[in-house]
Order: sequence, then structure tokens, then C-alpha cells
Amino acid sequence: MIIVLVIDSFDHLNNGTTMTAYRFAEMLKKHGHEVRVVSIGEDGPGRYPVKEWNLPIAKKIANRQGFAFAKPDTSVFRKAFDGADVVHFLIPLMMDCKAAKVAQEMDIPYSGAFHLQPENITYILHLSHWKALPRWIYRFFYRIFYHRFDHIHCPSQFIADQLIKNGYQAKMHVISNGVDEDFIPLSSPKTKQDDLFHILMVGRLSPEKRQHILIEAISQSKYADRIQLHLAGNGPCKQKLMKQGQTLKHPPIFGFYSKSDLIDLIHSCDLYVHASVIEIEAISCMEAFSCGLVPVICNSEQSATPQFALDDRSLFEPDNPQDLAQKIDYWIEHPEEKERMSALYAKQGEEYRVERSITKAELMFEEVIRDHQKRTQ
Repeated sequence: MIIVLVIDSFDHLNNGTTMTAYRFAEMLKKHGHEVRVVSIGEDGPGRYPVKEWNLPIAKKIANRQGFAFAKPDTSVFRKAFDGADVVHFLIPLMMDCKAAKVAQEMDIPYSGAFHLQPENITYILHLSHWKALPRWIYRFFYRIFYHRFDHIHCPSQFIADQLIKNGYQAKMHVISNGVDEDFIPLSSPKTKQDDLFHILMVGRLSPEKRQHILIEAISQSKYADRIQLHLAGNGPCKQKLMKQGQTLKHPPIFGFYSKSDLIDLIHSCDLYVHASVIEIEAISCMEAFSCGLVPVICNSEQSATPQFALDDRSLFEPDNPQDLAQKIDYWIEHPEEKERMSALYAKQGEEYRVERSITKAELMFEEVIRDHQKRTQ
């Protein structure tokens, strides 16, 4: 198939959506498909670049989140879509809205994906206290964009349920973003370099990720003096978290890691904590438990990630550092049980391999094309 992916940012691999899109494109190529990408960026094989839209205030906010707004360009859309079997849209922003109209005019099959959780937007705009706003954003996205689609890719059942709850009419294809095959347990445990208990969290350093709750929980742990926290990622809260982390006996180690270095770090740690209150899926958590790292996950109603917890010992109450501290202490005190659960989490990781996700996406695209052909006969 000739598959076109439309997304504003594709090259800046410092947020979950762009990283997912990049890996999605590479895996589709490995499966023998021709992949074209319409996005901001440089020209090159399979690339159809558009210009960045320099909206003064919006640009500043977006750049802080590792994102950028693309300027719609109909001539680029038509060139990229010419001869394509299917066009797949990943973000409900201005460029995608315009491009979807072009695909419709050119009578080319198209599908959408839902990767931009409204709650993320409310946190970015410091409007998370306005509880009715996410529902309004869901419906706004539907009016301006998703009403066009008969098929929508949802990375989790959680987000599919949210769309149905908010009146979306399309068929929901629940397909995990998937975990690379390189995220697997070691055949034998690494030799520890110290006597510390190493805890890892991976994600953007931003308010909704709640790294500050994790730091506070460690300070309340009975074993605070022997815990070393690793925070992998970057973002607007880094300086604030560094300052807070100085209150710990072992201040957090911050870093932004390559894939291979991240895998090494996961294998060197003893526990994974996912403190975020907002997640459509959370690849970072999946990568960790696929390597056999037992997770402790925030049990937030606005997050899909609690689905990965095999029992309540891997869940803690949102914004409750005391409860998180108790869960951390439990796993420190029960190393044999942690080892047993490590094997079960690694086995669960096999269910989320990216190869499975790509196969499901191919089936989705084939269904999109068949439905389009039926309508045009």
C-alpha cells in the first residue's frame, strides 16, 4: 500500500505523539509499504514538507511541549496524496483539517487517529481546574475534524470509550502504539553497582506527569536514604523538579536518553513509577514492564495506564504521595515477590509488541479502503 501520514511535527522526537508517528512510519516501511509523510521538516525521500505556522503566542506554548504548528498547503497535499491508497491523519489541528478536506475532494480513502487528549491541552493552558473544558474540547474536535471519519485509531480502550461517550460516530479501532522488540528482559540480572534501590520514571517533565508527587513520595518512604530516583525526559518543569529533588539524600538523576541507553537504564533499575494523571496509553510504562520492571501506576480516571497493573500493589491513589510511598516500601521489602511479578509483567509486554500493532493497523487500512470502494461503486 501507499500510505500517507499527516502530522504537524514529525522530526522532533521529544513528545509521545511524534515518536509514535516516526516509529509507525518506519515499521510500515519494514512491512513493505510506501510511506509518505506530510509535516514540517526537510525535503527528502517520502517527505512532503510544509512550513511552520509562526503564530506568536501559540508557537511559544507549542515549542515548550516539543511541538509545532504546520501551515496548510493545498499544493503539497495534492502532490502527497496523488496515487495514495489511504491517508492517515494523526492530529486534529489546522493543517490536518484542511488536508482532510483535500483527501475527501480527491476521493481518496482516509482514516484518523486520536493522540491528543483534551486534558493535556487544559494542563498546557493552566486550565485544568475547569472540569467541563475537556468535554467541550472533545466535542469541538468532533465538529471541526473527526465528524469526517468512519474509522478512528484509538491507542487504548480507555480513549475509545471517551470518544463514544462524547458522541463520536466512527468505528473505533483499538490498536496499541506498541513496544519495540528491543525492550525485553535480560537473560540474567545485571550486577548491582551499589546498595541503592533505583526507581525510574520516563516522561516529559510537565505538571500533568506529576514527577513532583514521586519526589515527595520518596521523601516520605521509610527507605528514603537508600533510594536513587532517575527522571528520564525533558520539559518545562525541569528546574523546579531539580530544586525539589535537592531535598532528597540522593537527588534525582536527570537525563534524556537514546533508545539503547534507555534500555540499559531500565535494566539497571529496581522499580518503575508512572505518576502521570493523564495518559492515552503511556509507551514509557509499557517499555519498562516489557523489560521486566515492576510498575507502580497512578490510578487516575483520566488515564489509560492503570489497565497495565496486574493487581492493586501496582496502583496508587492520584496525587497521594503517602500511598505511593507505601507501595514503594512494599516492593523494597518484598524482593522475592517483585522478582516473581517481574516475570509476569515481562510476559504481559509480549501482548503489546509493535509488530502486532502494525498488523492490526494494516487490517484497519484495508477495511478503510474496502468501505470506500463500497461507497463509490
